[in-house]
Amino acid sequence: MTGPEAADGRPDAELLQAHVAGDPDAFGALFHRHRDRLWAVALRTVGDREEAADALQEALLSAHRSAARFRGDSAVTTWLHRIVVNSCLDRIRRRKAHPTVPLPENQPGRAGREPVAPAVDHDTVLVVRQALAQLAADQRTAITLVDLQGYSVAEAAAILAVAEGTVKSRCARGRARLAVLLGHLRAGGSDRDPDHAGNRDPAGHVPSRSAQGAPEGGRGDAAG
Repeated sequence: MTGPEAADGRPDAELLQAHVAGDPDAFGALFHRHRDRLWAVALRTVGDREEAADALQEALLSAHRSAARFRGDSAVTTWLHRIVVNSCLDRIRRRKAHPTVPLPENQPGRAGREPVAPAVDHDTVLVVRQALAQLAADQRTAITLVDLQGYSVAEAAAILAVAEGTVKSRCARGRARLAVLLGHLRAGGSDRDPDHAGNRDPAGHVPSRSAQGAPEGGRGDAAG
């Protein structure tokens, strides 16, 4: 993944190596460089801000501790995203095994918990987020990476450690389901707004082709 580098300008792999060698600032620089996309993947995969923040924190701790085992077989960003996705899927499995009732926003249990990214208060955004939450976890993750974050099918396959055909299949099934769940937005939005500005994903972008019947395996327009 290309993008703005941290202030010290070192490449990702060099930062990771420096962290392993004992540089106390290297891992922080690496995280800050990629935190926005890592957060977006966590939030859209888990579907809950509290759970996503916890999953991201667990993933970063895991990456911090296991950095010495990184062998360079993939890009550092692919490695980081894989750890985040696995952390999210673990939390989803635990949540299904031990369902809990979330606390209201004004409960003491939530005090001091600041979200990593600002909330977007929009009815359509909530509808899209709820629709994503109804997908199977593997479909939601594939849709998030390809359609919402703009990764290629090959990149998503590397992150998920599956075949490219598996990613295409998961995206196709997820898009078909979202087309049904969000069909009313597509119909209503065209009457109110020629640019479909209201039909946006949880980050505020025009949604992925997930809600528009995109061809299988296509790259999304909303790169995080």
